[in-house]
Amino acid sequence: MSYDSTATRARLLAAAHDEFAEKGFAGARVDRIASAATVNKQAIYAYFGSKEALFDAVLAQRYTVLADAVPMDARDLPAYAGALFDEITNDAGLQRLTLWKTLERPEVFPEEAQAHRGKAQAVVDAYGVSAETAMDALMLVLAAAQAWNLTPPAVRTPGEQDETARRARHRHAVVTAVAAITATLLE
Repeated sequence: MSYDSTATRARLLAAAHDEFAEKGFAGARVDRIASAATVNKQAIYAYFGSKEALFDAVLAQRYTVLADAVPMDARDLPAYAGALFDEITNDAGLQRLTLWKTLERPEVFPEEAQAHRGKAQAVVDAYGVSAETAMDALMLVLAAAQAWNLTPPAVRTPGEQDETARRARHRHAVVTAVAAITATLLE
């Protein structure tokens, strides 16, 4: 039987994604990740060095997928917010991972900071605003795109049954809010 290190690493990342999304960083167990990936626990340390590094690798992978799936046009932040909303809404694991990271590992990683700085610079170039204003606008876009996915079902409109209509209404609210933010902060 031949050994495929790329496939092993991919299985580890997939199993870790599921475990971290469900249990968070603190609740995740390397034994369960290894078992789900059909490898021994030592493979996690051989490929990633630590549970922390594995969590970081999962986040980096998910953020890369998100960045590729939702390219940003600095001149159309409302459309970017709508596309982010769609992607986040369609990927419950990403939403959960982001929340766990915020709760358990709130520090900003260098790759994450660089990605934000690059997008902020595109906003600076497009609107001629300060880097701080551009970063504020981007953080508001991200918050708006994620906010509706954080709303527990119990606080949604009473009697609301049509999930597609609810999602469309929330998406419209996100895009409209980001348009107002853009007009206020950037123009």
